[in-house]
Amino acid sequence: MAKKKDFKTMFDVGRWTSSLVLNNLAFVFFLGFLATVYIANAHLAERNVREIQVLQKELKEMRWYYMSLQSENMYNSMRSEVARRVRDEGLRPQSEAPKRVAPR
Repeated sequence: MAKKKDFKTMFDVGRWTSSLVLNNLAFVFFLGFLATVYIANAHLAERNVREIQVLQKELKEMRWYYMSLQSENMYNSMRSEVARRVRDEGLRPQSEAPKRVAPR
C-alpha cells in the first residue's frame, strides 16, 4: 500500500526545493523580465490603437470639411454666381460673341 502524504510534507520547502530555486534564479529573473516586456508591449499597442482611432476620426472630419469647401467653391465658380457678384462693380457678362481678329 502506498503511503499517504500529509499536507505538511507535500508543501515542505526543504533543502532540495530551495537549492532548485537558487540554481535557477537567473531563469526566474528572465521570466519576470519577459512578463514585464509583455505587459509594456500590450500597453504600447493599446495606446497606438487609441491614437489611430483619434487620427481616423480627425481624418474623417477633415474629409467632410474638404468636401464642403469643394462644393462651396464649385458653387461660387458658376458663371451665374460670378456674374451676380461682379454686378455691383459695374461688370456684366458679354452678350455678343467675341470678335475675331484676323492675322495679317
